[in-house]
Amino acid sequence: MTSQQPHGTPDQPERTTPGGGLKALFDFNFDTFVTPSIVKIVYVIATVLVAIMTLGIAVTGLTTMFQGGAPVFLGLLLLVASPIIGLVYLAFVRMSLELYYAVIRLSEDVHHRGRL
Repeated sequence: MTSQQPHGTPDQPERTTPGGGLKALFDFNFDTFVTPSIVKIVYVIATVLVAIMTLGIAVTGLTTMFQGGAPVFLGLLLLVASPIIGLVYLAFVRMSLELYYAVIRLSEDVHHRGRL
């Protein structure tokens, strides 16, 4: 069979991660990649932080609006822009994490191809 078959075929066994979690985090030989196992956790934490930031911008906009005068328009702008700012930040976080994950997957594929 050819070497371009998907993982898990009889010629190419499925990939297993030897030791996950904290064991992989403290692997000083870098035999295992920790990124695939923690990328979901990092994304959840980043989502919560972006949500808190977005709420903070919205609250700042509300407090600025209640000062009266010219800051009313600035406060309204902050209030309207806060969800857009939050979505842009979350999109950049997601794209960054996907980039890191893709590099690790590429590295794993190259590493496993050398063993064939």
